Amino acid sequence: MSNQKQAGGGPLGKIKIGNAIYPILIGLAVVGWMLWRDFNPEVFADIRFSWATVGWLCLAVFFMFGRDIGYIIRIRVLSGGQLSWLQSFRVIMLWEFTSAITPSAVGGTSVALIYVHKEGISLGRSSAIVMLTSFLDEIYFIVMFPLLMLLVGVDRLFDITAHAGIVARGLMTFALVGYFLKLAFVCVLSYGLFVNPRGLKWMLLKIFKLRWLHRWYRAVERVGTDIVLSSHEIKRAGWKFWLKACSSTFLSWSSRYLVANALIMAFFSVSDQFLLFARQLVMWIMMLVMPTPGGSGFAEYIFSTYCRDLIEVPVAMQLGAATLIAVLWRLVTYYPYLVAGAIIFPRWIKQKFGSNKL
Repeated sequence: MSNQKQAGGGPLGKIKIGNAIYPILIGLAVVGWMLWRDFNPEVFADIRFSWATVGWLCLAVFFMFGRDIGYIIRIRVLSGGQLSWLQSFRVIMLWEFTSAITPSAVGGTSVALIYVHKEGISLGRSSAIVMLTSFLDEIYFIVMFPLLMLLVGVDRLFDITAHAGIVARGLMTFALVGYFLKLAFVCVLSYGLFVNPRGLKWMLLKIFKLRWLHRWYRAVERVGTDIVLSSHEIKRAGWKFWLKACSSTFLSWSSRYLVANALIMAFFSVSDQFLLFARQLVMWIMMLVMPTPGGSGFAEYIFSTYCRDLIEVPVAMQLGAATLIAVLWRLVTYYPYLVAGAIIFPRWIKQKFGSNKL
């Protein structure tokens, strides 16, 4: 039996390397349409390369390393040091690859437990690691979104100079829907992890016994079991554990949102660095409700629309400049994981399932 078939009995069987082409095609199609609609050659004519350009581009890459290092440190902390640095790197790359080729509302979390478990971590601890990873990520957004709204102001956070009114209200609606979905998830997960895991599992199973929800009963049963197992692991954690986990989460997500700042500074100027950082966080919340793999297409479009007024160029050139930055931004923050995953995933499958079934 082939390695792919051996892994195919579970969620990993749904992951195909060839699927990586779909987000690429979607992204290219949207960027091509934006360039066709609003191409302005003056944007490229005014670009001047210098050592400062190289420095800012290097800083953008450095921020991406900060993002990955934060994730790697966190998963090592969550594993209690059981995962080596190499194993942690491998799990993160596989996780990011899966997230990049699956819809944003699903992401790579559904198979992350397998990635961690197959690196030699017990099932209970693997469940705890995956659950806590999702929990910490959502806590970052739950805390930072209202904080940024307070510091920046709702009007500045959602106002788009060139598209006031309907578009601004639409963006706010997307953001609020995404935020309250995250808030609901955190509340339910907190109850399960810290208060009453068995009670939550029982409640979920009762709900999904309903006829129109019964098709997901087995999947929910597994989730409930994961919550129970995770709760036992989490309750043993001390304050140093939480400090390290929260600090690495903050490092990872904050580094991600500084990449675009550096990319814009490489070629243009930014009128408000902190506002650009805040809008990127809002964009990520919006991407939760997008059905395309890794938010492809939507990410490029919303970045060029939502952040263009912060690029200091003449108004007629703002959309073209923002489109250019959107392409570079995705080249740095998204496509490398497609390449890394396409290399690591087949080798990992061969290594982990060469002689054993999932």
